[in-house]
Amino acid sequence: MPVAFAALMQQENNVADTLEEIQRRIVAKEFKSALESLDSMLTQKVPPPDALYMQAICYRYTNQLQLALKSLERLKQLSPDHGRAHQEEGHTYRALGKTQLALRSYERASYYNPALESSLRAQIELLKKEDQPDRVGRAQSQLDQLLNLPKPLIAVMDLISQGKLLKAEGLCRKFMQKVPQNIEGMRLLADIGIRLGVLEDAEFLLESAVSLDPNNTEARIDYIKALRKRQKYTKALNQAEQLAISAPKNLQFQSILAIEYMQTGDFETALEKFNAILKRLPEDAVTLTSKGHALKTKGDGNEAIASYRKAIHHHRSHGEAYYSLANLKTYRFNDREILSMQEMVEDSGLSFMDRVYLNFALGKGHEDAKNYTDSFKYYQQGNLLKKSQSRYNAEKMAQELLAQKEFCNAEFFSSNKNIGHKDRDPIFILGLPRAGSTLLEQILSSHSEIDGTLELPNILSLSQRLRRLRFENEVPGYPQILPFLKSEKLKEYGRAFIEDTRIHRLEAPFFIDKMPNNFRHIALIKLILPNAKIIDARRNPLDCCFSGFKQLFAEGQEFTYDLHDIGQYYCNYIDLMNHWDKMLPGFILRVNNEDVINDLEGQVHRMLDFCDLKFQEACLNFHLTKRNVRTPSAEQVRQPVSRSGVDNWKPFEEFLTPLKESLGKEILESSMGV
Repeated sequence: MPVAFAALMQQENNVADTLEEIQRRIVAKEFKSALESLDSMLTQKVPPPDALYMQAICYRYTNQLQLALKSLERLKQLSPDHGRAHQEEGHTYRALGKTQLALRSYERASYYNPALESSLRAQIELLKKEDQPDRVGRAQSQLDQLLNLPKPLIAVMDLISQGKLLKAEGLCRKFMQKVPQNIEGMRLLADIGIRLGVLEDAEFLLESAVSLDPNNTEARIDYIKALRKRQKYTKALNQAEQLAISAPKNLQFQSILAIEYMQTGDFETALEKFNAILKRLPEDAVTLTSKGHALKTKGDGNEAIASYRKAIHHHRSHGEAYYSLANLKTYRFNDREILSMQEMVEDSGLSFMDRVYLNFALGKGHEDAKNYTDSFKYYQQGNLLKKSQSRYNAEKMAQELLAQKEFCNAEFFSSNKNIGHKDRDPIFILGLPRAGSTLLEQILSSHSEIDGTLELPNILSLSQRLRRLRFENEVPGYPQILPFLKSEKLKEYGRAFIEDTRIHRLEAPFFIDKMPNNFRHIALIKLILPNAKIIDARRNPLDCCFSGFKQLFAEGQEFTYDLHDIGQYYCNYIDLMNHWDKMLPGFILRVNNEDVINDLEGQVHRMLDFCDLKFQEACLNFHLTKRNVRTPSAEQVRQPVSRSGVDNWKPFEEFLTPLKESLGKEILESSMGV
């Protein structure tokens, strides 16, 4: 284990040990001593969330209620979805006699952590006093459902909500060894698998759960979501159809079915379904927004805008609709819309994700209006909120990428020649997000012999499987496991990749996988698919990194929430790509976004030559190609090449010092040709 990584793990273990000792003091009601120990931990710039939680408990038990609320407010800023923080806030407001504030806190606690029995019981008690039988019934139903679960599974739910996934997995597996066909246990273990990126295991668990109990709608919905994550859209559609048939009047099931039609590319049917729902619920902002997504992906930009704006008209604080307008990249907010968003984002009652969406939308709105100081403020606030939920650690990522260099060296590749599945079908376009990969895909997929697909999860999912694979009763980890894999197993993995991705293809002999994070796994790709083509999409580091900072990604790009982190990630990426170039000369083609802008025809010839394909004029007229594009660049790649995305970082330069320092002088100078 690298020294820096070992030191980091030791530091985390020390913090955990200290918190356990403090917790013992709290149980023993030694609150003064616990507070004294917590003080030293809470002087850190980013203190451990559990330390703030324990401080709030100590303050409440010593009747320092205002100090408790201050600790909880600080905790919620660091971790807005910390269920126990909201529960503790409820207890504190209740002690202050503020019933409505206590109720709101308890409801949020139950939303973020469904395992909190105390929050549900407190809601029921307070709501009975308020004479609100409908709300009492809903809370009682949640409580009954919780209490029907075996106690180990309640503990698993609690651990998942706290982000303690490995502990949750261990406890859940222990329970499942005793009760292997418990449906709720299977759902929870699948949930953990999805959160850890082990999608294949999650799919298998949920498929088994549905097979064991076909009438369990929660399990079937989870299964559909897992299939969607694995991009098995036809299979997900089949499950959604069964769900809709089981209750034809259930609008939630109809909405799920519409989304699955959209995922399979059948936008006409999806839109019919959305419109049918809107006939019964014409003001439903969620459906209007989903309809907008379908129209956007289909290429009907004006109709998408109309649907998003209708969602806002019916639900003023529906943040996703505002962000969806901003994410079109072509929409410009007017002054009234910007003022409205600014008022809403200050509302303490706004939900977490609505706040995130509005901050990013305001960042885009002010940028378009050339109000760069306000623009950066809102981009930064949105990213800080997302980072508060993230477990991303820049140092851990650096060590993970360093392990690729250490284990996948010259000796490794020399010992593993001419193995794997020989198909030449895949073309991987990889690198950093916002580096121009969608443009390259649109250019190449305009060729009659190349199918454009999606950002396919298959390689990432395989790497997660390998990370947990045992060899001689040990789990070496990944990439350490690679030398132990037999040639036949590597061929099998390559063959499985070709078969599993066939669903996304049409009739062309070649296809593109543009998952950017695949750059971390080039050794694995070389082992299982030695004849694949790899294109490394590059862009000026400041443009690329800052564009990532401004983009709210759905998932998988957590390094973008902090300027320092994204700069370090870019440096790690460059370092690893340099290593692959040395180890695998000629296997990777680097294509700079700026070169494509300056010499489109030359770069098209260069890419097609690399792929052993003849030139076709359609690749130069890529913006005329009719296909569904699901990335944030969807509208941009439907336009001819332009310089509109070059040097977009410059108006924000005064705010980018952390990014520049993280990138370093060498990278910045090389990007400017110095």
